[in-house]
Amino acid sequence: MEQKETLFSIKSLKEMIIPLFLEQLLVMLVGMADTLIVSYAGEAAVSGVSLVNQFNTIFIYLFTALASGGAVVSSQYIGRKADDDAGKSSSQLLSFSAIFSILITVLILIGNKRIIFWMFGKVEDSVMQACVTYLRISAYSYPALAVYNAGAALFRSIGKTSVTMYLSVISNIINVIGNLIGVFIFHAGIAGVAYPSLVARGFSAVMITVLCFQRKNEVFYHFKWIVRWNGEHMRQILKIAIPNGMENGVFQLVKVALSSIVALFGTYQIAANGVAQSIWSLAALAGVAMGPVFITVIGQCMGNGDTKAADDYFKKLARITILLSSAWNLLIFLLTPFFMKFYALQPETKRLVIWLVLIHNVFNAAAYPFSGALSNGLRAAGDVKFTMYVSVISTIAVRLLLSWLLGIVLKMGVIGIAIAMVCDWSIRAVIFFWRQKSGKWKTFQVI
Repeated sequence: MEQKETLFSIKSLKEMIIPLFLEQLLVMLVGMADTLIVSYAGEAAVSGVSLVNQFNTIFIYLFTALASGGAVVSSQYIGRKADDDAGKSSSQLLSFSAIFSILITVLILIGNKRIIFWMFGKVEDSVMQACVTYLRISAYSYPALAVYNAGAALFRSIGKTSVTMYLSVISNIINVIGNLIGVFIFHAGIAGVAYPSLVARGFSAVMITVLCFQRKNEVFYHFKWIVRWNGEHMRQILKIAIPNGMENGVFQLVKVALSSIVALFGTYQIAANGVAQSIWSLAALAGVAMGPVFITVIGQCMGNGDTKAADDYFKKLARITILLSSAWNLLIFLLTPFFMKFYALQPETKRLVIWLVLIHNVFNAAAYPFSGALSNGLRAAGDVKFTMYVSVISTIAVRLLLSWLLGIVLKMGVIGIAIAMVCDWSIRAVIFFWRQKSGKWKTFQVI
């Protein structure tokens, strides 16, 4: 009887997976619309948004890592039927996220110009002014972003992913409409695209926090749990969050290094790589959306001490991820020639884009379900240090060094960069698949 309570039906899995996929797809489409709108604010605004977003991504990943730690701990407590403890850990995550993000905001506001100069060197005055303005307004939204992620972690832990999907729909509509008004009506330039993002993130943070306080949820925030420090719960969260954050931090640094390598190639290769990356992001949605599902399902099974159910769901979710990823990546590849009609590119560049998308999509369907989504299941079981070490070593030794060898030494250009990327995925996929099969993850204890 105990085991049956931990099982997730196909219907309940669909109710988690579909909203997560649609939410990711919506964010991607809105991001493309935002880029288009920003282009009408002038070249300095486009440059400012592009540069600062590279910096913002660092903190987005930090807040996401923190929220993932909270999701793992909450999921395990829910699996154990310890809803009060799940509520306490979620409330502690909210407190820590708010304090941590406010401190970061203050530091950014104090040193924003120096930070931009340190990261990007001396840029044109108009671009520097756009960067300073966009970074300052973005920094105001960090607490809202962190608070939203904390609340989203709670709802994903209990499997109610439709809540974050609906909030994402509304906040993205606010963002797009705000951008249109700011750029075309108020002609506010960079501020016209920065403030709508602040308003949209603020709306999401307030709404999800209000929803998290509702007692009708099986897990909810409580004021007394928020204001009272609980060292045990924070240690549990940070034990997952810190390795995850370090892994993501190294990945971002390597991405910056790879951008520098790509910049050494010819103009048509740089253009092809940029277009291919936008299509890659769209193709990767299926695998990315499955990550939180692994955390919720495996976390709840492990919290209940049901390792057999966890093992079964590892296999079931892996099959679902491969099926979804294969179908979605095939669809995106078939649509790529159609996408190319909207780009004013030379035929040679378009052919290179199609080759890059083919390389990416084949391995995104075959390897990424194990190197990406399945690794979230290992983290949910508490096997975080192993996944961190493997990911960091593979990112540096395979993705970065192989990119240099293939791209520069062997003069394969961006094709070499793409091959290095999929080699990184393939090696991680084999190692994580072996780790899951070994059963070592069953020996870890999060709570």
